[in-house]
Amino acid sequence: MRGRHHIRNLVSFFSILLIHSFSFAQHYTDYVNPYIGTAGHAHVFLGANVPFGAVQLGPDNIFRGWDWCSGYNYTDSIIKGFSHTHLSGTGMPDLGDVLIMPFTGPVKTGDVTQGAPTAGPSSHFSHKNEKVQPGYYAVTLDDYKIQVQLTATERVGFHQYQFPAGEAAHILINLKEGIGDRVTATHLEKVNDSTFYGYRFSRGWAPDQRLYFAIRLSAPIQQFESDSMKGVISFTKAPGTVMLKVGISPVNSVNALANIDAEIPNWNFAKVKQDADAKWNKELGRITIETKDAAAKKIFYTSLYHTMIDPALFNDANGEYWGPDKQNHKATFQNYTIFSLWDTYRALNPLYTIMQPDRVNDMINTMLAIYQQQGKLPIWHLAGNETNLMPGMSGVQIVAEAYLKGYRGFDTALAFEAVKNTSLRDEFGLNYVKSLAYIPNDRVQESVAKAMEYCISDGSIALMAKQMGRAADAELFTKRSHYYRNYFDSTTKFFRGKNEQGQWNQTFGPGRTSHPWIDDYCEGNAWQYTWLVPQDVEGLIKLLGGDTAFVNRLDEFFKLKIEFDPKSPPDISGMIGQYAHGNEPGHHTTYLYAYAGQQWKTAEKVRYILKNLYDNTTDGISGNEDCGQMSAWYIFSSLGFYPVFPASGAYVLGSPLFDKATIQLPNKKTFSLKVEQNSPKNIYIQRVILNGKPWPNAYIMHKQIMEGGTMTIVMGDKPGPPLNIPRSQY
Repeated sequence: MRGRHHIRNLVSFFSILLIHSFSFAQHYTDYVNPYIGTAGHAHVFLGANVPFGAVQLGPDNIFRGWDWCSGYNYTDSIIKGFSHTHLSGTGMPDLGDVLIMPFTGPVKTGDVTQGAPTAGPSSHFSHKNEKVQPGYYAVTLDDYKIQVQLTATERVGFHQYQFPAGEAAHILINLKEGIGDRVTATHLEKVNDSTFYGYRFSRGWAPDQRLYFAIRLSAPIQQFESDSMKGVISFTKAPGTVMLKVGISPVNSVNALANIDAEIPNWNFAKVKQDADAKWNKELGRITIETKDAAAKKIFYTSLYHTMIDPALFNDANGEYWGPDKQNHKATFQNYTIFSLWDTYRALNPLYTIMQPDRVNDMINTMLAIYQQQGKLPIWHLAGNETNLMPGMSGVQIVAEAYLKGYRGFDTALAFEAVKNTSLRDEFGLNYVKSLAYIPNDRVQESVAKAMEYCISDGSIALMAKQMGRAADAELFTKRSHYYRNYFDSTTKFFRGKNEQGQWNQTFGPGRTSHPWIDDYCEGNAWQYTWLVPQDVEGLIKLLGGDTAFVNRLDEFFKLKIEFDPKSPPDISGMIGQYAHGNEPGHHTTYLYAYAGQQWKTAEKVRYILKNLYDNTTDGISGNEDCGQMSAWYIFSSLGFYPVFPASGAYVLGSPLFDKATIQLPNKKTFSLKVEQNSPKNIYIQRVILNGKPWPNAYIMHKQIMEGGTMTIVMGDKPGPPLNIPRSQY
């Protein structure tokens, strides 16, 4: 007996060792397909960067309109250069700073445009001669036979060019051309025979962007000519391989050069590439999945990759950064920018509360610093600028959620002050919220959209105030969170705009989507805004007539087809009836069935979207990626749960896609999901077991996930027994 027991222990030991070795040996970057979302309307960045890095170094095509917002679209065949800052998945263009292009032959410095594609040193390229993986990009410039390789650290872009032997070679430093912006000031200065300082100021989506840079070359500069906006480095005979290190800074060029010295002190391109891959591999390895569906595995890890492009670092290695008050500051935390908060508060920021605990505190500290410097939490923050784009005060939800989920790496008193004061301002219709309890549509554009978002913010503040023991504030913001009812027309059963006299908007039509930025809604219609009450789903169910009426209305929503106005924004995409998966305000809607006791219908819709509106192709995302939100929806939903109202801490169960998933948590804990009898037909939850005990609920709480453990979900081909529904917390 004793011998057999010893053998069993040895077998168990080696089994555990084998499992750990397998997990460690997995190369997660191999499962990433960076081309997903680079065609169509997804606008995803393609190039070399590290997780959350300030530098996104990649190829820029000629700007041809909306589908080139990231600078690159897979359908194109011309590269005009490689710039160091990009947006990923946004619906507006900007950045594209410090565009660098190697070339041979005659010197050309003209602007490369659709009308003059060869005025400057542009080149054709083929995807056959293009290689891309997390942290690395390579391409052959066909017109010059130059092999380009790019990699990056957090604040430095690293270029390596292989020029044809014996030919005159040039490198254009282009500070004039960006991605959809207008340059306002530039400077380019040769410091010595291998170093440049400079800056590029521009006006675009960010109304006052200031980027400083330093460039260091591996070979002495033989000849240099410049007009301050563009400079050309020339070699009579190319020295074979030429390398450039380009450091960027929001503060000054001295800091940019210091960033180079801190992050890439040598010229070992292969080592920097390897380090970038290791950084991505570490972050991607926070979730391990098991599935027989190879395409789904690619989509999952690519989605995870997309969630870590933005937000981007916005401070130097010494901690200095430029604030929205147009002053330089020094942070004791990592400062970030590119906060697409109207999009990301729904799933991306909740994902960070599980996957990126250290960065959550830094992001909240960044937002609180922004509050102190501009008087409110960020709305859509870009390169030290507040763009004020999109309705709502979405930074409020994110700060409140972090507090409610137990994060304390920031000043909690300041955090509450920030969420409260931001919501009590008098701009963007908030003055009418205080005086009328609704926003009149004849005074404020997108009145319904703004109001619905404010109610979500107020619901988040109410929970935060309640947990902090601030009873009066909890009562005030709970009341305000219910103001959505003031837009509900019981005759049409839609949320509608009304004027200052309380009269309903007479131009209302449930499927009306034309003129979205001067209408009562934003990028949507009355059908889509019917469901934007995640903070009080129970109240919404009552408004619509109870569980049966609520479910019938949802069924109609997912089936109804309306002819869209040709002028409707292309954001409204990924359609299932009136549901638009390509646009963020509806991302929680499929999960609402669970609140009316029909979780199985949630499972049907979620599994359909996972299988039909994402795929392993260049056009594999059904709408703007929006800085990671579309991908975050996929990550949560494929794991089997989703944060309908993030501040509540509840994740509603859907239909898990994978056979097993393991999430790495702080303190060496793990949360594992095991899915039994899973298949394309078995999409319905039959029963749930949490840590060995039956789990009767259609949701799981954040605290339960973060404590670690195992959730087993048994699937079947028919709806299982009803699960207990989520309930409001106030």
